[in-house]
Amino acid sequence: MTQVSKVVLAYSGGLDTSVILKWLEENYGCEVVTFTADIGQGEEVEPARAKAQAMGVKEIYIDDLREEFARDYVFPMFRANTLYEGEYLLGTSIARPLIAKRLIEIANETGADAISHGATGKGNDQVRFELGAYALKPDVKVIAPWREWDLTSRETLMAYAEQHGIPVEYKSGTRSPYSMDANLLHISYEGGILEDPWAEPEEAMWRWSVAPEAAPDSPRYVEITFEQGDPVAVDGERLSPAVLMETLNRIGGENGVGRADIVENRYVGMKSRGCYETPAGTILLKAHRAIESLTLDREVAHLKDELMPRYASLVYNGYWWSPERKVMQSLIDATQATVNGRVRLKLYKGLVQVVGRESASDSLFDASIATFEDDAGAYNQKDAEGFIKLNALRMRIAAGRKPG
Repeated sequence: MTQVSKVVLAYSGGLDTSVILKWLEENYGCEVVTFTADIGQGEEVEPARAKAQAMGVKEIYIDDLREEFARDYVFPMFRANTLYEGEYLLGTSIARPLIAKRLIEIANETGADAISHGATGKGNDQVRFELGAYALKPDVKVIAPWREWDLTSRETLMAYAEQHGIPVEYKSGTRSPYSMDANLLHISYEGGILEDPWAEPEEAMWRWSVAPEAAPDSPRYVEITFEQGDPVAVDGERLSPAVLMETLNRIGGENGVGRADIVENRYVGMKSRGCYETPAGTILLKAHRAIESLTLDREVAHLKDELMPRYASLVYNGYWWSPERKVMQSLIDATQATVNGRVRLKLYKGLVQVVGRESASDSLFDASIATFEDDAGAYNQKDAEGFIKLNALRMRIAAGRKPG
């Protein structure tokens, strides 16, 4: 084993990370600092403190990162209208750079020379955590137990816990068959019957949203206010970033909004089927594109759309702290200065429909030019003839070539 004196562990208090805590002490002979983040997963994080104390941990960090997560990670990502492979709103991906950043900060504060995480050797999260860590602290040591130990199943983990007196809560038959990850942006489901791409998810699996067919029979209208590309109010009430997302998650979930069933390409090379509930994100993406349609120049909007898949891949693959993502972010943020105004949406049985948008100061929509009625000379229709002929010139020349 690499010589390590102190390690900061991303710790949930569950079975996996509780076993990792003891395994690190036993195999590396090091002191372990635990770090538990509240990023809006909807579960109490404070019990992790008692569990860590029971295992003899002296330095315990429990951090509420909900506002920072929404403000500094989710909102910047949504300025780019980010979708991975056209469907995934990146709920898990965008949380990892924040956790990596805080792991490194705690390592610096406590004098630790290593960090550790519970991501497996098959998934994307190991890449995201470690790319972030190395970008922020190049000489940090990273310990990934799932790539080292021989504890390959829940049964072997339970046996290890029992052997070492690790306090874990486990009742046979009550465990969810799915691997789940939740934060302010989404909740994800993998494993179980979802490993068959043909199998329809069980209705009982979903936790944040009602089935669209069970949603209210009357539409729910919601109005979102944007300032410089970021949402700042719902139905006229100004809210903090985290509270705004919590509010839209509730409203969207009540109306069956935000479910997705995706087969995605993992960075490590395999395809993976996952299901996601992202009510707030689904609403915000629709609303942000609507206000941009009114306030962004055509070519600027098209340039953003061209960049978006590249930006999405950087986030998905763990390159949040890379120089190229930062450069792209600067460009994207520069486009948002005029993205101000209100969007009105109608939510109905899983659907999100834009039904109104306005910007008092930054709208590029000119009704006097766009009208189908008399425009009083604001637009000379005769100009279109030369415009069309000039744009057709290269095609007319090509069409006139002789065969061969």
